[in-house]
Amino acid sequence: MAAASAPLAAHHSAAMFDDEKVVELNGTIKEVQWANPHIWIQVVVDNNGQKSEWSIEGGSPNTLSRNGWKATTFKSGDPVLVRVNPMKDGTSAGQFIGAKWKDTGKTIGRWE
Repeated sequence: MAAASAPLAAHHSAAMFDDEKVVELNGTIKEVQWANPHIWIQVVVDNNGQKSEWSIEGGSPNTLSRNGWKATTFKSGDPVLVRVNPMKDGTSAGQFIGAKWKDTGKTIGRWE
C-alpha cells in the first residue's frame, strides 16, 4: 500500500495557478523542455515593443504522447496564440490550456 501512494504524494500541486482566469498570449515559441514530470514551453510575447518571456507548464510527456503530442509538436520560432491559467502571484508563467498556430490555424489542447 505504501508503494502505491508514493507517486501521488510526490506530485506537486497546481494551486499556484489561478484557474478562474484565462490569459491569451500572442507570441513565438522560444523553447520546449520535454522532460518529466511536466513539459515546459517558453513563449516570447511582444507587448507593444516590450518583450517578455512566459514559462508555461504542460502535462507529463507520457500523457501528452498518448494524446498525439511529440517533443516536436511546438518548434522554436512557431508563431502562436497560447491560453493559460496564469500564476496567482503575477509571475509571467501559467498552466497550459490550449494553443493555436497563427500561420496554419491548427489548434491543440482546449481551444474553443
